[in-house]
Amino acid sequence: MTDPPVIEFRQVGLTYPGPPPVEAFKPCDLTVAKGEFVTVVGPSGSGKSTFLNIAGLLDAPTSGTYLLDGIDTGALKDGDRTALRGRRIGFVFQSFHLLPHRSALENVLLALVYSGTPRAERKPRAHEALTQVGLGHRIDALPTRLSGGERQRVAIARSLVARPSLLLCDEPTGNLDSANAESVLALLEELHESGMTVLVITHDPAVAARGSRMVGIHDGVLRERVAA
Repeated sequence: MTDPPVIEFRQVGLTYPGPPPVEAFKPCDLTVAKGEFVTVVGPSGSGKSTFLNIAGLLDAPTSGTYLLDGIDTGALKDGDRTALRGRRIGFVFQSFHLLPHRSALENVLLALVYSGTPRAERKPRAHEALTQVGLGHRIDALPTRLSGGERQRVAIARSLVARPSLLLCDEPTGNLDSANAESVLALLEELHESGMTVLVITHDPAVAARGSRMVGIHDGVLRERVAA
């Protein structure tokens, strides 16, 4: 049996109530298959944040149908949507959002505390996730002792530890110098090659071109683009 798309938008749109109403995201179709590396690129104010909030189940669309792993998210109660988001989506943001006085391992462990993961499995899984991002030797380091690229790798490990269907990245290189940005992008490519579905939202065309498929967004409208 063929796996359903990880993301399937069927005329999904979002309008904020007025007066006057504001159509922040125009109704569109979008399909992201399992194992794809898709980038969404657009300038500031183009609707990238609105798209992130819809795809990440942070905001519910006001029109259309959003299926995540074949599940109709619009048919779920708020608590079920929250649980689905926690199980299926790993978030990586521009800011690392790490606790400065907790080790890399402890920062990743915290992602499992409320996930229902049995206590005995948490530490091995956190160690596995850090090893997966190349930081198995830095598990006891505090974020203040890590480079920007290493801190973002810890954040990626935290997003992976629950074994989600989708890695949803919002400007993941925005706070990094060119060398650390390259390191993080190479890691995302490795994760994609290992079978992870990766979606990166960015304003940077050079970052967008690293995906296997590029989608543009402008004035709340998504349009398929050809990667350079």
